[in-house]
Amino acid sequence: MQLNPYLNFNGQCETAFKFYEKCLGGKITAMLTFGSSPMAEQTPPEWHDKIMHARLTVGEAVLMASDASPEHYEKTKGMSVALNTDKPEEAERIFAALSENGAVQMPIQPTFWAARFGMLIDQFGIPWMINCE
Repeated sequence: MQLNPYLNFNGQCETAFKFYEKCLGGKITAMLTFGSSPMAEQTPPEWHDKIMHARLTVGEAVLMASDASPEHYEKTKGMSVALNTDKPEEAERIFAALSENGAVQMPIQPTFWAARFGMLIDQFGIPWMINCE
């Protein structure tokens, strides 16, 4: 069994996942648009290039997402994507990359439980917790 975060975006899924691929050193293994799906004829033309399903693999971890239509989209709240690494330098690099054009909630720093820990909301509105134990 594997638990995977599934994120919803307000039309920015493709841009976000290309950004995450670069920041995290992962690989996008799926990027399906509404226009390429069997539902294309029932999808408004302006949504044909929006993402129905995306999958990013980072090591053995998987992050998935899609674009939510405006009437169904809600800002992300009450959760964070937690990323753990065992190298402080890697935690700092990832934190810096993800915080580009975002908002740092807690700067990355040593804590009583971790060699590094920091919290941010990235430029796409997704909250992240970066932890290095």
